[in-house]
Amino acid sequence: MKKRLDLSTPRQRRRVGIHYDPEAFGAFSETIARFLGTGRYLVIQTVIVVFWVAVNVFNLAPFDKYPFIFLTLILSLQASYAAPLILLAQNRQEDRDREQLERDREVAARTQADTEYLARELAGVRLALADVVTTEDLREQLESVVEMLEKLTAANDEPQSPPQH
Repeated sequence: MKKRLDLSTPRQRRRVGIHYDPEAFGAFSETIARFLGTGRYLVIQTVIVVFWVAVNVFNLAPFDKYPFIFLTLILSLQASYAAPLILLAQNRQEDRDREQLERDREVAARTQADTEYLARELAGVRLALADVVTTEDLREQLESVVEMLEKLTAANDEPQSPPQH
């Protein structure tokens, strides 16, 4: 047995058998599963079975006499392939749903963080605006100054008595 000196990369497994693209096979299985889940498929299958039975019962060209063993074999074979294909398609859909749920959670977390940030900013703006002078404050101060000026003006306008010695 040959000794490996470089252990930084995993060794290649030796594959025996059929090589296929799992993604392409998964897409194919989803296509089949979508078709098997339609009313069109059920109608086609029903028409084929009725035709099969009619041909063999009425001796038009009998090739599978009653109890229709060949028909049973074909339907069993179809079911044995359909079930795993449908399960594979469901698993792929479940994986997509899981990924979408994870993306939705990330978006929800970002949205919540943004909302909390905006709430904090809004509270900061409200606090800052609490210290801002309003027009009412300015009006009151201006009236007070005008009042004081009027008093000073009135006091300066009064005749002053001459100083007495």
